[in-house]
Amino acid sequence: MRRNPLECWSADFFRQPIVKLRLPFTDTFVVHDPRAIKRVLMDNSENYPKDTIQRRILSSGLSDGLLSVEGKRWEMQRRTLAPTFAPRTVTSFTKPMLAAANELAAKWTRMGSGATLDVAAEMTLVTLNVLALTIFSDGIGSDIDEFRMAMNAYFGVIGRIGALDLLGVPKFVPRPGHRRLRATMTYFEAVIDRIIDTRSRGHASPPNDLLTLLLRSPDPSTGRQLGLKEIRSNILTFLSAGHETTANTLAWSIFLLSQSAEWRSRVVTEAARELANPDDELAARLTVTRAVIEEALRLYPPIAALSRMAREADRLGDLMVGPGALIVIAPYVLHRHRELWDRPDAFDPSRFLPEARGAIPRFAYLPFGVGPRTCIGASFALQEATIVLATLMRDFEMRLLPHADVQPLQRITLRPAHGLPMTISRRSAP
Repeated sequence: MRRNPLECWSADFFRQPIVKLRLPFTDTFVVHDPRAIKRVLMDNSENYPKDTIQRRILSSGLSDGLLSVEGKRWEMQRRTLAPTFAPRTVTSFTKPMLAAANELAAKWTRMGSGATLDVAAEMTLVTLNVLALTIFSDGIGSDIDEFRMAMNAYFGVIGRIGALDLLGVPKFVPRPGHRRLRATMTYFEAVIDRIIDTRSRGHASPPNDLLTLLLRSPDPSTGRQLGLKEIRSNILTFLSAGHETTANTLAWSIFLLSQSAEWRSRVVTEAARELANPDDELAARLTVTRAVIEEALRLYPPIAALSRMAREADRLGDLMVGPGALIVIAPYVLHRHRELWDRPDAFDPSRFLPEARGAIPRFAYLPFGVGPRTCIGASFALQEATIVLATLMRDFEMRLLPHADVQPLQRITLRPAHGLPMTISRRSAP
């Protein structure tokens, strides 16, 4: 569990719909039955709030943000932030997303043919740049590479689940790495304070981006504005979740394409055609590229597991769930479940092409969650990943180094444990 929680999943979990386990002091139900998932996350979601382990993880700087708050506070923040992620607004971000992708392509071109780099690290840089050009129009006010390394350390510390967590030891008891975490949080707070200060002083007519909504927009229902702690938590939420998950999705997509000549060719052909046309509805036209992204999200979901705690007794399938029971839903297992998917371990983006995706069971695919708390930025992330992947695949050949050991590591998000070392070469013009 401490080394890599993915190692806890034995073959049985990939075959059985619900497995009951006994952890210290509580029953645990590992749930991968779509009907039971619907019960937990939608039909009876009020009975299943986030559990203590998930709350401990999210309390590290995110406790007052949209990802962590519950009840009326969550409803208020969701209403306030929703306009930034409306379909029309997300579509309007096409040009800055293209600009960030082309900026990275120009950097790679300057490095020369055959350059070797960690593509996973490069993806974190480009997704941070997308945020700087869209959600936070003034930028993040810090060296992007320094911020990337700090974020990597942050997820590495908070994503570790140890014996103290499983035993229910209170969160004020120090965990390994807490000193490093405090230093990282001090750095983040300084970055966020600079972001807020820059916006407060620099715009007579501020842009209509997420930061403006956080600072000035009241809840449309109550008129209440967000407090400083809520603003800080939400900025950190979008700087972390908003780039880390998309960066990993891009890294896994590039890795998978490096192993499939057929799909690599299809993406390159589509990208060359569609990127040569006007930007209008660009992401919607990149159907093959989008299918690759969604298949990467199936095989390597950014959030590999989520958990809830039963407030009151309930029934899931044939099993009674008592108060205080822990419910675990692992998209990493769900997306590879033998009873739900044909050839579950195979890379096959055709599952997500428009003519086929209707056959996917509704609650068998949860890369962004489901129900009231589905990820507010899902459409933003999918559009961003599709545009960036198409741009890079059109322009570059990316080959995995022969000695590369590509293994998934669960640290909140699902990342390549040793990065993604590749050689890059400018693709010849057709």
